[in-house]
Amino acid sequence: MGEQPIFSTRAHIFQIDPTTKKNWLSTSKHAVTVSYFFDSTRNVYRIISLEGAKAVINSTITPNMTFTKTSQKFGQWADSRANTVYGLGFSCEGHLSKFAEKFAEFKEAARLAKEKSQEKAELTSAPPQGGTVRRSVLPTSKKASPSRPLPSPPTPESMNGAEDERAAADSPQPAEARAEPSHNALPVSHSSSGIGQHLEVELAALKGNNAKLTAALLESTANVKQWKQQLAAYQEEAERLHKRVTELECVSGQSAAARSAKTELNRTIEETEAALKAKEDELECLKAEVQSANRFQSQRDSLAHKLQEVERRNEALEVQLGELERRLNANLREREVFRQSLRSLLQLLDGKISELSQLRDALAKLLECS
Repeated sequence: MGEQPIFSTRAHIFQIDPTTKKNWLSTSKHAVTVSYFFDSTRNVYRIISLEGAKAVINSTITPNMTFTKTSQKFGQWADSRANTVYGLGFSCEGHLSKFAEKFAEFKEAARLAKEKSQEKAELTSAPPQGGTVRRSVLPTSKKASPSRPLPSPPTPESMNGAEDERAAADSPQPAEARAEPSHNALPVSHSSSGIGQHLEVELAALKGNNAKLTAALLESTANVKQWKQQLAAYQEEAERLHKRVTELECVSGQSAAARSAKTELNRTIEETEAALKAKEDELECLKAEVQSANRFQSQRDSLAHKLQEVERRNEALEVQLGELERRLNANLREREVFRQSLRSLLQLLDGKISELSQLRDALAKLLECS
């Protein structure tokens, strides 16, 4: 195609909302490459950006375009051919300034190229019979007869008339003409010879003009062929652009629903991402809890092991306690038996003591009596 990238940068691409003409719509998912291209065949500059196989930007720079910086990292320009406004968001202010400088530079180059093409078109589109004849005839006529008015371009009738006059001058004169006084014959011969010389000069000038006109005609023919080729290329480009515009119009008919669906999808994605982030946070918390639970499980296992040991010791102690209770019960029974024996012994002693006291009393009475 004869196009070469001459400057490239990376930026986020936006387009103005065609319905509201106020809001920006993002046309690129992330920062993409934005390049200036120069078409040497058509002598035009274009801004092109591709995202995969999709042309996000295809804008031809014209002299009436203006790139405006709306912030430190954002700039925009209007494309009347595409009937839209493009916006670029850069990562830093330096990239924006560099892009704006290149835009101004290529805009000036486009203006100069347009002026040159217009001048060339004006020079080559001038009618050959008018301007070329005047430029070639005027100097020759001034040299031929500076004191006389400029002659008009010769016609076949005038050429025939001059030949008739020359033939009439060369033909034999009638008797009345020969009978005129001799002082009139000399001026007539001088005037006819002057007219002949003047006509010869004009004829030579006309031949030179004819040669120049022929060369100009050949050059114009070559230019016309070149223009026809350029026109055919322009028509092909216009047809391709018309098809592209038709496709874009067909796509734009579905773009409203697609944009609303995209907006809803983006909102759903944002909500899903927020929920996913919350789930990730919750998962982190659960992981921390699982780690704590693992620690608690190890502690529980150690405590369960200790508890089993304590239970075994408790069982042994219970066995010992049962044995001690049996022995205690046996001791208590033996003690009760011993108490009963002591009671019976005490009762027996009490009986014996009462008998002895009675015996003593009886002995005392006996003693008193004796």
